[in-house]
Amino acid sequence: MGSATDQKLRATPEAEDFGRKYTKDGEGKIGKYLIDTYFQRVKELVQHSGIPGRSAAQAIEIGCGEGHSTKRLRDLLPEHVELNASEYVEHLVPIAQRNNPGITVIQESVYDTKHADETFDLVFFLEVLEHLDYPDKALRELSRITKQDGYLILGVPREPLWCMLNMARGKYLKHLGNTPGHLNHWSTAGVRRFVEQHFGPIHLVKTPLPWTIVAAQKASL
Repeated sequence: MGSATDQKLRATPEAEDFGRKYTKDGEGKIGKYLIDTYFQRVKELVQHSGIPGRSAAQAIEIGCGEGHSTKRLRDLLPEHVELNASEYVEHLVPIAQRNNPGITVIQESVYDTKHADETFDLVFFLEVLEHLDYPDKALRELSRITKQDGYLILGVPREPLWCMLNMARGKYLKHLGNTPGHLNHWSTAGVRRFVEQHFGPIHLVKTPLPWTIVAAQKASL
């Protein structure tokens, strides 16, 4: 079997709308609270990892969209941690770069990134896994570019809660609440098992409504 990028993919990120992802625009007080809580939990996972205490630490966000999440990550990381970002959809890269003028943003596929082995101390992968045809291949590639004692912080919508909440607000009813572009669904237990199988042991889990976020350390060789 060839690489994931050689296969016919069901994922169509170019057709999806990530314009307001992780922004407060149009989300109201509830949306603002949920997003702020989400990134507070991300911050707690970062602190738990111990990466902020490392000198010359390198971090990257894979699948940054328009870079709104990147701005939040930059704010919660110490200044000495260098943050990079990348996005698969080509036309989103310059938008993300404009939103983050002090951060290098490149175009790349999570299945075939442009980084050397064991480059990063910390990899962020927030609400991307559910969009992928080959999530196992993605995690193996993220493991390759993570240092041996590095961490992955990964977030996914928590199912079936995510679909139920969508239906409760009248969204995506024809799809039983499934957000367009979500090719696979993850319960908290399911994503824990998957990450531990394809990346490494999970050290901490946070479940801010309606997500699951895990901090996993790269498996020892």
